[in-house]
Order: sequence, then structure tokens, then C-alpha cells
Amino acid sequence: MSHIPESHADLLEVEVATLATVGHDGYPQVTAIWFLYDEGKIKLSLNTSRQKVRNLRKEPACTLFIMDPDSDYRYLEVRADAHIEPDPDYVFADKLGKKYDADLRVHDKPGQSRVVITLEPHRVNAIKMR
Repeated sequence: MSHIPESHADLLEVEVATLATVGHDGYPQVTAIWFLYDEGKIKLSLNTSRQKVRNLRKEPACTLFIMDPDSDYRYLEVRADAHIEPDPDYVFADKLGKKYDADLRVHDKPGQSRVVITLEPHRVNAIKMR
């Protein structure tokens, strides 16, 4: 298992990352996403109706990419396996929502549910191009 180097740990506080999953056709599906570094893990809150959740259920391999918003020469790439757990009471969704001052319930339709996606890194690339 890889860890996040101290030189790039501040990027775990960035507002938006990019998540790449493997689509049903074998091509990457790339999505801008909210995330939270929580208890030493990168976690996401996703609505189960989303394609990225279906992709992760079929193929848990994914990549989270975080670009330094103050420099286009520094980034973090986390190649990981996704572990999916139900979040029926929005416990984690509420925790993530605090980071963004948002209520994730407003994004979900009646009858929809959320899951917590915990990324288990296999490789971390912390790049500083200059």
C-alpha cells in the first residue's frame, strides 16, 4: 500500500479532484468529484444511481487525480481499489457535506441511496514538474 508524501499532503484539502473509473465499454469514465481525507483515508460519497458507482462495483480499480490549484506543475495521482459501503443514514455524506457547506440530500431523488467509497491506494505518484 502506498501513502501520500508530506510534500503533497496539502492537496488532500483541495476542493475538487478527478475520478477515473473503468466504464462498461473498457474506456475510462472521468468525473470531477468532491472528496474528503478522513481518518487517514480518501473517501467519496456517491449516489448509487451514478454510472461511476456501477463501474466501481464491476471493476474497483480507479484513479483519483488532484491538481494543485495554485500551480499547474504539481499534482497527485492515487491509483487505488475502491471499497464500497452503504451510507443509508447519510452519516458520511453529512461529514463530506460540511467540507463544502452542502447538504448532499438535495442531490438525491426519493428512493435513491448513497454509498461511501474508500480508496485503498496501490500506487501514489506525487509529481512536481519543476
